Amino acid sequence: MNLKEKILSGARIDFEEALSLYEMDFFELGELADAKRKELHGKKTYFNINRHINPTNICADICKFCAYAANRKNPNPYTMTHDEIMNIVKDVHSRGIKEIHIVSAHNPDTGIEWYLDIFKKIKTHYPDLHIKALTAAEVDFLARHYGKTYDEILDLMVQYGVDSMPGGGAEIFDEEVRDYICKGKVTSDQWLEIHEKWHSRGKKSNVTMLFGHVEKRKDRIDHMMRIRALQDKTGGFNCFIPLVYQSENNYLNVKEYITANEILKTMAISRIVLDNVANLKAYWVTSTVNLALVAQEFGANDLDGTIEKESINSAAGAASANGVNLEEFVALIKNTGFIPVERDSVYNEIKVW
Repeated sequence: MNLKEKILSGARIDFEEALSLYEMDFFELGELADAKRKELHGKKTYFNINRHINPTNICADICKFCAYAANRKNPNPYTMTHDEIMNIVKDVHSRGIKEIHIVSAHNPDTGIEWYLDIFKKIKTHYPDLHIKALTAAEVDFLARHYGKTYDEILDLMVQYGVDSMPGGGAEIFDEEVRDYICKGKVTSDQWLEIHEKWHSRGKKSNVTMLFGHVEKRKDRIDHMMRIRALQDKTGGFNCFIPLVYQSENNYLNVKEYITANEILKTMAISRIVLDNVANLKAYWVTSTVNLALVAQEFGANDLDGTIEKESINSAAGAASANGVNLEEFVALIKNTGFIPVERDSVYNEIKVW
């Protein structure tokens, strides 16, 4: 049985086989990923109506790829008040938004209560809103900064109303690359440990991979393999999100930008490798809307959501600062021959458009 036959049969592929897929014919690879997508989701493309809130950009860490944290490249530090955050939440809730996605920098000055109390306020006033908040990197920072264990932080998150965790902070799991791009931040083993503990509480999370910077193809495959191994154990990952590195206003100084061809190959390979993670997201914020739409043909079945406002990736050059209009989003999916399906944060279908 050759590799193509093995994949079509549903058999699991190993590291070397996965790496070799980068050498496969581009369209043949896309067809294999598309076949996997159709098995799982047919022609449905999921999205949700969500709002990102990034409450502070003051950060104790310095990641070379980051343009969001306040530093020499972005000398505009801010921390939102709870009133400012709640005014946003009140507005978006009145317009039917279902999810609040709260991710920010590792601010050493706010106090842990600043995080927890805003979750409690949102949940108290708007119990139907899904709160997706705190990356594993933020959990690790809070645990270290306030002398608590991961278990204690995660229990507090549950207690104060966090429903699911985003997948940020994973970057690339290879420690050599990690040491270069985000030294001092949560390690790969710690990131995986935090998500395993979260899953053990019956909670779901996402998982990301930042690629297109200094990592090699083998590092991407290694990253996928570690995700697959944890998913075998817990089943707690909703979605895999390959994030394309944004090049502006940071310290990595990558000379050659990743091509659309390489992005789509990586999408397709992740759909094939991650046979136990149901959803593959083409996060339009980092890939552009147009490329995300093409990624539907390369295994992706989710385009994230309307977002409304986004500060982290737009600081590095992504065209995402003001989100995408709902009607436009739905029309774009329809025009590419797919079926737009509004979902909730854990992939229950709300409406087929």
